[in-house]
Amino acid sequence: MRTTRLLPLLTAGVLLLASCGGGEDVDTGGGGGGGDNVLVAAVAAQPDQFDPHATTAYASFQVLENVYDTLIVPNPDDLTMEPSLAESWETSEDGLTWTFTLRDGVTFHDGSEFDSADVVYSYRRIIDEELANSYRFATVADIAAPDPRTVVITLTQPTPNLLEQIGAFKGMSIVSENAAEEFDLQTEANGTGPFRLESSDANSTVLTAYEDYWDGAPSVDGVEFRYISEGTAALTALQNGEVQWTDNVPPQNIESLADDDSVELGSATSVEYYYLSLNYDRAPFDNPQVRRAIATALDREEIAQAARFGAAQPNQTAIPEGSAYYLDYAPYTPDEDAARQLIEQSGVPTPITLGLMVTDEDAESVAAAQVIASQLEPIGVNVEIEEEDLATWLDREAQGDMDSFLFSWIGNIDPADFYEQQHLSTGGSNYQGYSNPQVDDLLTRASTETDQAARKDLYDQAARIIVDDASYIYLFNPDVVQAWAPGLTGYTIRADAAINFENVELP
Repeated sequence: MRTTRLLPLLTAGVLLLASCGGGEDVDTGGGGGGGDNVLVAAVAAQPDQFDPHATTAYASFQVLENVYDTLIVPNPDDLTMEPSLAESWETSEDGLTWTFTLRDGVTFHDGSEFDSADVVYSYRRIIDEELANSYRFATVADIAAPDPRTVVITLTQPTPNLLEQIGAFKGMSIVSENAAEEFDLQTEANGTGPFRLESSDANSTVLTAYEDYWDGAPSVDGVEFRYISEGTAALTALQNGEVQWTDNVPPQNIESLADDDSVELGSATSVEYYYLSLNYDRAPFDNPQVRRAIATALDREEIAQAARFGAAQPNQTAIPEGSAYYLDYAPYTPDEDAARQLIEQSGVPTPITLGLMVTDEDAESVAAAQVIASQLEPIGVNVEIEEEDLATWLDREAQGDMDSFLFSWIGNIDPADFYEQQHLSTGGSNYQGYSNPQVDDLLTRASTETDQAARKDLYDQAARIIVDDASYIYLFNPDVVQAWAPGLTGYTIRADAAINFENVELP
């Protein structure tokens, strides 16, 4: 999933929309934050809206993760898919029919009962209105509700990652039937999750515990997401006891926090990856030797240290070590002489001017770009860093108005999420203009391969070509780093950076 990163210092979401709420008050029921049994969480940005099917902003999903449910959900420890609103499912022998049995006794926050009609409505809304994640239904031929507790999804071809497609994140949430007609989903919410949306304004978003939650009422009475954009300020608020949790941890503070008794620090290798991408439609970056020269000149260890102060794992592919789909492939060794030779072989005269677009709303991207500029200068590539606000960055990316860009993806679980939209010739996020028929064939075959070993082999083959072609020049997988008050229990850091407070207990 690509979602807009609105956090200035830590991993924030998956790259895609990007607006802040602008300070508009939203009140969906009265009440406010605070209280002895209310968790106060410091986050960096205000949600742009609360429609789970329309938003692509990580700041929104931080809240929505606690308000809505999906049919299935990632296990917080290993991200394997497990039951949620669907208590079980089965697949036909040909892999084209998936039948889900829904959980009984589930209600929405307005008291209405959840059933199969809500699932059909939610999925049809995403498909028919071509909302943010409609591509996840590319192989879906039909969605039917033969009875209130059964949903049948019929496919045009076997889709081994269907569970990940419909359950990996809250963009696939189930809303109540006709919710878009009965509610203003941009400012209101009617989910089945452990918390209900109470209010939202320019300072915070407040949730209250849903006592009738199907999996049992949360331990805390509510959650206040308090917006503190500056990482140092968020950390100070935690140390002073003003908040009990934050994911806005400045990377440069991580080492010192290990000896700080006022906070508990946790981290995990994330499924996020940072990358540099060159525009194939602009000379000389259409030349494979030039792209490989740039990839060869980069010292990813130094880049990761500058951007994340060591809280990252250098990687030359997208998928992090520890995943079942990890590929140990690192063909590029930092070598200035070899990089210069590749440029000579390309026939392109030096110096080469490379515009490198980053957003000033992501400090890690800016820091990485500065190191990249210093590493490329000795091989005759002069980098001009172009800092843009995120909205401008996204507009320029969509228009192909750049020599290169540097950013990250997060929220990926299945290998298709790491490679298809970015590297298929027809991929919706293939802004670099990459096209390789062999990669198209491998990714297309992998998308229908039901044998896991064979599927991994297809993705491995595609990944090697993508790396060799330098469609993306992968840099590192950052760690998810979060901090909380000593004695807070029941919280698990997830590799996809999703934040769920259902089981949290305050000290």
